[in-house]
Amino acid sequence: MLKPLITLGLVLTFGTLTFAQKKDIEKKFKAKEAIEDFTYLASDELMGRDPARPEMELAYTYIAEQLESYKVMPIPGADGYFQNIPFRMSSPPKSGSIKIGDKTYSQGQNMLVLDGKSFSGSYELIDVGFGLEEDFKGKDLKGKIAIANVGAPNRMNPADLFSLGGEKTKRAQEAGAVALIERFNIPSIPWQLLSNFLNRTQMTLDQGAASELPYLWVEDAKNTLTGDALQTTTAQVEGKVNKSVEGKNVIGWIEGTDPVLKNEYVLLSAHYDHVGVGTPDAQGDSIYNGARDNAVGTVAVMNAAKYFAKNPPKRSLIIALWTAEEKGLLGSAYFANNPLIPLNQIIYNLNIDNGGYNDTSVITVIGLGRTTADFLIEEAVSEFGVKAIADAAPEQGLYDRSDNVNFARKGIPAPTFSLGFTAFDDQINKYYHKPGDQVDNFDLDYAQIYWKSYILAAQKIANWDQQPQWKEGDKYEEAGKQLYGK
Repeated sequence: MLKPLITLGLVLTFGTLTFAQKKDIEKKFKAKEAIEDFTYLASDELMGRDPARPEMELAYTYIAEQLESYKVMPIPGADGYFQNIPFRMSSPPKSGSIKIGDKTYSQGQNMLVLDGKSFSGSYELIDVGFGLEEDFKGKDLKGKIAIANVGAPNRMNPADLFSLGGEKTKRAQEAGAVALIERFNIPSIPWQLLSNFLNRTQMTLDQGAASELPYLWVEDAKNTLTGDALQTTTAQVEGKVNKSVEGKNVIGWIEGTDPVLKNEYVLLSAHYDHVGVGTPDAQGDSIYNGARDNAVGTVAVMNAAKYFAKNPPKRSLIIALWTAEEKGLLGSAYFANNPLIPLNQIIYNLNIDNGGYNDTSVITVIGLGRTTADFLIEEAVSEFGVKAIADAAPEQGLYDRSDNVNFARKGIPAPTFSLGFTAFDDQINKYYHKPGDQVDNFDLDYAQIYWKSYILAAQKIANWDQQPQWKEGDKYEEAGKQLYGK
């Protein structure tokens, strides 16, 4: 009977420890302060936290001041609590048209000028396939226009299309091209939806000289722009306006207590931006406050920072509030490509993003079951009387639409801790990217459960005696092996 008794003792000890951790979090959690943070970040004063608006300074200054007050430490190499990011704002041209063969493409209809300066004239077209590095080799592009397919093989989600477009424009610029045109030929993404979204001011990472290169999409659902159809083109794009904007990720770190494990980091992250001011609703409200998306997540990470600054776990923590998620996951992408901590020391990313909730008995974890540490999240939320469930709307592609994917691609295990939803239904869409997404219609009791269970989940992962890994067969397993050398 010895072994069962030992096992029972371990279970009782672990259960007592977990209970003690939960009680400590509940004791030290300041609900009134958390709700005040939530209310301020989702207030009309911040005008929807659009990175292009001046009110964004109020948001990032407030968050940074809170981190400083908690005694979270700045990361060496950062600008205090900021990672500065060079953004570029690009407004549609006043007019634009291109004629290829006998077909004319017009701005906002079957053509979109996404970036670059105005230009006009007649030019030879050179097909460069997908516009990858090898596609440009041996091609004479001086004074000509490069034409490519959007995306790349196996990289066709929206974030990929934009990030790859930036890489292609840089290659085209270096090759002496006058412009880059991409054929938009993805049948699963309606062109009209894209046109409605993209025929307005856009934000991208500023890539210097390459940003001046005209970058366009043309609708080519039937793949007709090939072969003999590509000879010369006549272009007339006028009134294109671009300007530089400085964006800021808000970041800091907390040193772990274990002499060995403190050299590993758990990244706790959420995006703090939203979509700003837009079309008024039936009540005339045009400010998109973004309480659910993602002020509530920002407050979760802030409160984790507040707790762990005084109660550090064994591993060190990176506290990160990303900017410009709504512009294409730009803030997190910048950090992933310009890390202030070596990526192979970041062993997990517990990200937060939200569209809303329709079930307060659950917390939906996008990517649950894909990493070896995810059972710790299930344990943590159950301690607060709710259940962790996996993505209930896989058709939405949510895993690839949030900041976590920028770290997953690098090999870092990275789920997203979301409010509870069992379907992406009318109850979600009632508030998702709508002016009605406000604190006064949020279940604040549920918000507190959400915030506290996030802290406990982070604590369990940061204290775990094993390094989290992708589960066998996951699409990011190989990237993880390459990153960590395992």
